[in-house]
Amino acid sequence: MQGPALVDGRQLVRVRVHGKTGPWVIVLHGGPAAVGEAAPIARGLSGDFRVLEPWQRGRGAEPLTVARHIADLHDLITTRPYDTGPALVGESWGAMLALAFAAAHPRAAGPLVLVGCGTFDTVSRARMKAILAERSDARLRRRLERLPEECADEGERLARQYELIQGLYDYDALPKEEEDEGPGEIFDARAHAETWEDMLRLQEEGLYPAAFAAIRSPVLMLHGAYDPHPGPMIRRSLEPHIPQLEYHEWEHCGHSPWRERLIRDEFFALLQSWLRKRLAPGTTAT
Repeated sequence: MQGPALVDGRQLVRVRVHGKTGPWVIVLHGGPAAVGEAAPIARGLSGDFRVLEPWQRGRGAEPLTVARHIADLHDLITTRPYDTGPALVGESWGAMLALAFAAAHPRAAGPLVLVGCGTFDTVSRARMKAILAERSDARLRRRLERLPEECADEGERLARQYELIQGLYDYDALPKEEEDEGPGEIFDARAHAETWEDMLRLQEEGLYPAAFAAIRSPVLMLHGAYDPHPGPMIRRSLEPHIPQLEYHEWEHCGHSPWRERLIRDEFFALLQSWLRKRLAPGTTAT
């Protein structure tokens, strides 16, 4: 673990560093506020790359916005002497943040990898909710309904909710490792809500996904067919703005391919190969 990055005396997010040699890669966790979720991806890439795993900003005196997360990531990138823009590998919400950053700072972003990317339109989001409803049974619904009585703290309640519905997102997942955990604090429900509400606002106002037309980086979307996030629909919403988008989908795979028993090795092999080619010396963005 590395302490908070400082720029002109200002404290940024905390960062974990994985690997000692190779091109730079930054992994972005999902949630929002699911600190530690991207750790397995960072470790899996650390043999060939120098990987930064930032823990995104939590609640503060002012409401969290997508712009604030973009600014934090920009500050993190400008504190290091990269030869070229570092690759951004984002999972779930982190994939959405990678796109938002690359749209705002196209010259600072290297190759982008979107793993289990979130939704950018109401139709895709409605389909995701329908899939989750189809996979839920009466017992799970009852357990979810009891959560407000069992967990008074909102953060604890949201974390417990995620635990209960995790099976709806996985196909045949390996258990999580202890190293995947974040700072050992209760889930930051306010940071989650504020960030997601701002992302929805920006979509409703038409900024996203239209702003992604500014992205010049190569972009790879990796998705599981069993992921409730409807990959083909999300892909179709992005392609008009990101014509260079590449898409790869695994049939027997859920939301987190790095944990899927049948896909894990293939996921890392494909991810490492794609990044090596696009981070090779002399390679430029599309």
